[in-house]
Amino acid sequence: MHFEPLLIAELATLGLCSGFLAGLLGIGGGMIMVPFVIMILTYRGVAPELAIKIAIATSMATIVFTSISSVRAHHKRRAVRWDLVKKLAPGIVLGGALASMGVFAVLKGSSLAIFFAFFVGFSATQIFLDKKPPPGRQIPGTLGMLGAGSVIGFFSGLVGAGGAFISVPFMTWVNVSIYHAVATSAALGFPIALANATGYALSGLNIEHLPPYSLGYIWLPGLVVIASCSVVTAQLGAKATHSLPVKRLKRVFASILYLLAFYMFYKGLTTL
Repeated sequence: MHFEPLLIAELATLGLCSGFLAGLLGIGGGMIMVPFVIMILTYRGVAPELAIKIAIATSMATIVFTSISSVRAHHKRRAVRWDLVKKLAPGIVLGGALASMGVFAVLKGSSLAIFFAFFVGFSATQIFLDKKPPPGRQIPGTLGMLGAGSVIGFFSGLVGAGGAFISVPFMTWVNVSIYHAVATSAALGFPIALANATGYALSGLNIEHLPPYSLGYIWLPGLVVIASCSVVTAQLGAKATHSLPVKRLKRVFASILYLLAFYMFYKGLTTL
């Protein structure tokens, strides 16, 4: 695969768009990146099954950088619930390690794509319906938060996303405001991405037919270009979060996820 100017332009555009959406919606950009990286790789001759895994791993690795950029903007506005980050992070690391070094390596790319589609579609529906939690519902204790973090880290590791598709609905379900939930989800993106990216790199070390300059399942050229561009726009997206009404923010989030879920379901079926 040649790293020609058109490829750089495609990756840069993807980085700029996904970075803005990462900051805006707290989704870490993974939900946006995965389908488009698959398109880019398969167009250039990478087998679809392998392209799905590379896309998931590479998009997750970029979140290490985009999460830092977007969370800085959220933190300046005092929107991050650091108390929740501290309680969820240990479980996230545990769940992420189990997914990226174990289950991810065993599952076929087509199965991962279909799982991605169903889970994202379910999450989008919950957000789109905007169900209100009972006023008395409280944030779980230490054990409950450890379990919640493990679930977030595990499923994020399977689909290459920053975890907002679970963490934002979870936090709003326990009566955390949408603005705090989005900002806190951006902060959670860092431990999610770091734990899973390490696992993808280790579990893919002996895989054949990877693109040049790959570290395990992580495609380094894609990582460098996307991450470099996404950190520029992540802070712009984070600032925009605080100027949009709550319902519109949720509807934008859900609509984007529906479109990507449909594409990934189609991709999964055609690679079975």
